[in-house]
Amino acid sequence: MSELLIPCAYFDNPGENNTIKTLQLAKKWAEELKIKNIIVASSSGKTGVKASELFKGFNLIVVTHSTGFIKPNFQELSKENKNIIEKNGAKILTCQHAFGGVGRAVRKKLGTYELEEIIAYTLRTFGEGTKVAIEISLMAADAGLIPIDELCISIGGTSKGADTAIVLKPTNAQTFFDLKIMGFLCKPKIKF
Repeated sequence: MSELLIPCAYFDNPGENNTIKTLQLAKKWAEELKIKNIIVASSSGKTGVKASELFKGFNLIVVTHSTGFIKPNFQELSKENKNIIEKNGAKILTCQHAFGGVGRAVRKKLGTYELEEIIAYTLRTFGEGTKVAIEISLMAADAGLIPIDELCISIGGTSKGADTAIVLKPTNAQTFFDLKIMGFLCKPKIKF
């Protein structure tokens, strides 16, 4: 790819009020850069439904929380939203978080942090949505739902909705340091 300047939109506040604008910016740049692989985080499925309506014809992966994330045997993705997302042609990925899992179990049981959670806390210095966008790209690559030799756009958020979109070269979790962020499309301002 030749030199390309991608402007980043900065939102005054994080959260779901930025969802539509984030998805619109991601689609604009997906078309501009001819990127066909899009990944979006969605717990309840509300953001996933919106993305599946906007990204028809793309390889859209909607990544949910793992079952049991909130409480045992509970999946946050509603059946209604799951059906709509799949009807619109998107794929749904529900699996263990790349920066969670056994490391989180060690923290909860023994009170000490493991490497995955340290990486997650480090990425949060750029904002929660940045951490989420990077994490779900690893998960989608590990599931074989996106190729690691093509750029993708990964969309995350803070608490609910979407507020961060990143163009990146994905990789698998086992080759985490090969992941390359090519540019931010939007993110919330960091306040101090």
